[in-house]
Amino acid sequence: MPAGETRMWTTLDLERDGKQHGFLRLPFSSDLSAYGTIPIPIACIRNGAGPTALLVAGSHGDEYEGQIALGKLARRIEPGEVRGRIVVLPALNYPAVDAGRRLSPLDEGNLNRLFPGKANGTPTQMIAHYVVSVLLPLSDLVIDLHSGGRSLSYYPCCLIRDGGIATETARLVELMQIFGAPVGSISDGAGGGASTTLSAAAQACGVPALTAELGGGGSFSPKGEAIATQGLCRVLRHVGILPNAQTEPPPPVRLMRVEGRDAFVYAPCRGIFEPRVEIG
Repeated sequence: MPAGETRMWTTLDLERDGKQHGFLRLPFSSDLSAYGTIPIPIACIRNGAGPTALLVAGSHGDEYEGQIALGKLARRIEPGEVRGRIVVLPALNYPAVDAGRRLSPLDEGNLNRLFPGKANGTPTQMIAHYVVSVLLPLSDLVIDLHSGGRSLSYYPCCLIRDGGIATETARLVELMQIFGAPVGSISDGAGGGASTTLSAAAQACGVPALTAELGGGGSFSPKGEAIATQGLCRVLRHVGILPNAQTEPPPPVRLMRVEGRDAFVYAPCRGIFEPRVEIG
């Protein structure tokens, strides 16, 4: 195997027309399984020529809205509705999803802080590397669904990275407004994951990427899932992958900017956090 080539593989033929459900296989040797692999669920729905959308959830295992929305979408969409290809990964960091944790129990890896990953790294680094080396080169669009998990709550929003190229940013703002979350957030990424996120990796590969934050608090938000489901269908219709999707018009989107680290406020000491206003 050449240096830098992924050790992961998939049971699917991503070039085959039709609807397939299967797994990515993540090699993981343990006391109980010397040649074991961890199955990561994947679906591919393809129908002839057209763009490819990579839809991701479960980078953090305690963020549920995207996992449920993508699971439903993968079951519902049939090949005859598609022009091009949809690749669905509803539980990308499956060990974290299985444990209901933000971090993987295998290596304490935070997947959305480990891009572009390593071919022969920890399990979480290997997942990130597979996405960057195999899936992003196939993709024309990435939508990455998140929420706050146990540690925080988000007002539902869609986020993009401003790479400093006006035409690319305008295209992302257009897609963000079509997605239709109440808030559209434009950031340089400096205050969050910086260059270590999936959106940053997609940007480096020249692939437009939207990130959605849909709830939090360690629970499930039906409102957040509905925003994700409608937003996905609107965007996929707009780019021509689901040309006949029945969608509602996008609601108004409040555009905001996150200006680096100055947009964050940190507690100076330990204590109990008492919210004085509702988020939003």
